[in-house]
Amino acid sequence: MPAPLRDPQPLLDRTIHEWGGHQDLWLFGYGSLIWRPEFDFAERRAARVHGWHRALKMWSRVNRGSPDNPGLVFALLAGGSCQGLVFRVPAVQGLETLGRLWLREMPTGVYDPRWLHCITPGGPVRALAFTLSRRSPNFTGTLPDARYREIFASAAGRYGTSLDYARQTLEELRRHGIRDQALARLLRLAGSLEEAASADAAAAGGGATLHLSSQPAPARQPPSSSNGST
Repeated sequence: MPAPLRDPQPLLDRTIHEWGGHQDLWLFGYGSLIWRPEFDFAERRAARVHGWHRALKMWSRVNRGSPDNPGLVFALLAGGSCQGLVFRVPAVQGLETLGRLWLREMPTGVYDPRWLHCITPGGPVRALAFTLSRRSPNFTGTLPDARYREIFASAAGRYGTSLDYARQTLEELRRHGIRDQALARLLRLAGSLEEAASADAAAAGGGATLHLSSQPAPARQPPSSSNGST
């Protein structure tokens, strides 16, 4: 595990204080939390946030890559907008859920936890999201297409390859009616993804759009720990 960038405990303490513990906890998922939340939730809704966007611009040196051959995972960066999902966790389960999330996402303190205004079909909610600063050493900056091809062709970590991670995210976004043309374009660079071509075709034909609907909670998956998004 890489050395912590900063102590994650004060960030957890601050987040718990800001939440308060008296109301249900809302969490915003934009990457692997969508298809592998690993916590119980009472409700799931499609959601949109403004002022932030999903980007495959965070180095992964454990989960989807290695120190010698880093891979990529998603980050929520300032600017634009992002479509994802929000999860409602009952208040009585909030502390446990935050503890599990910190083990998974924050062991090195890489993210900046923020409470974001999320637009949902049932009205706006204030949800916790894991954002990344462009000043972070884990921020990749702008990568050329050739670098993405190299990473998709070779980077792998304890949870699998960067390519599989990106592909699974695109597939799950599409399953929820969410378009991400930037991700589809990146996956086309791998030269083997029919899913990306299908997504572009649907976009060109006015296909899938964000469906704002609520869904029941699935069974919880077993927990795991990591150094950020899987």
